[in-house]
Amino acid sequence: MMTATVNAVVNGGGGVGQKKTVLITGVSRGLGKALALEIAKRGHSVIGCSRSQDKLNSLQSQLISSSSDNDENQNHKHLFLNVDVCSNSSVEELAKVVMEKKGVPPDIIDGYMCLYMFAVNNAGTINKNNRLWEVPEEEFNAVIDTNLKGVANMLRHFIPLMIERKQGILVNMSSGWGRSAAAQVAPYCASKWAVEGLSKSVAKELPSGMAIVALNPGVINTDMLASCFGSSSSLYQTPDSWAPKAADMILNLTTADNGASLSV
Repeated sequence: MMTATVNAVVNGGGGVGQKKTVLITGVSRGLGKALALEIAKRGHSVIGCSRSQDKLNSLQSQLISSSSDNDENQNHKHLFLNVDVCSNSSVEELAKVVMEKKGVPPDIIDGYMCLYMFAVNNAGTINKNNRLWEVPEEEFNAVIDTNLKGVANMLRHFIPLMIERKQGILVNMSSGWGRSAAAQVAPYCASKWAVEGLSKSVAKELPSGMAIVALNPGVINTDMLASCFGSSSSLYQTPDSWAPKAADMILNLTTADNGASLSV
């Protein structure tokens, strides 16, 4: 199975009717974009980042046009930034901007009680189908840098913000190939197995009131899936049909799920 990488930092959990703030990396396409649109549709605030400024601008416009709120409210409610999760300094700057723009702390964000802040890192990539010894070094490095180091960079800079509040749930999107294996995608499998191990290790390091899980989103018809499945990728569900189920699960995780490997 192949999926994009999603990593979520969640303050709190549950909270029926509670407005939340959700940070999503790799938000410009695929699972990240679908999840952002679904989260916003439910009335929550979205902080999105990607390396494509044009796609970020397009998503911002889409959220404004699909909302019943006026443009001024939507521009204030959501925040989109150009960030490369592979770069530790870029993620460090992201954390600073989130603090400055959204205030973590205090507990009020856009007029909502923000006991529940989610940071969803959806940046991910996969190698071209090939036997490991035929995968170019730079291609292998790109997979590890994005899928594993990108996750670590986000955790490095956002966990401390959660610890300040003494609460938080982190969701690292894994894959079916993070729990099994397949030929010709060894770099991708290795990165996802690493995400599983990273999540379980960090689960033992978090203080009381926090949790981290690895979440397998399932097999979704994205560009990444098409790169290794070809035309048969069309047999699987679209990101738009996946997003409501994923949002339900992610928004309702609690500290009782700490260390779990879950699936949508």
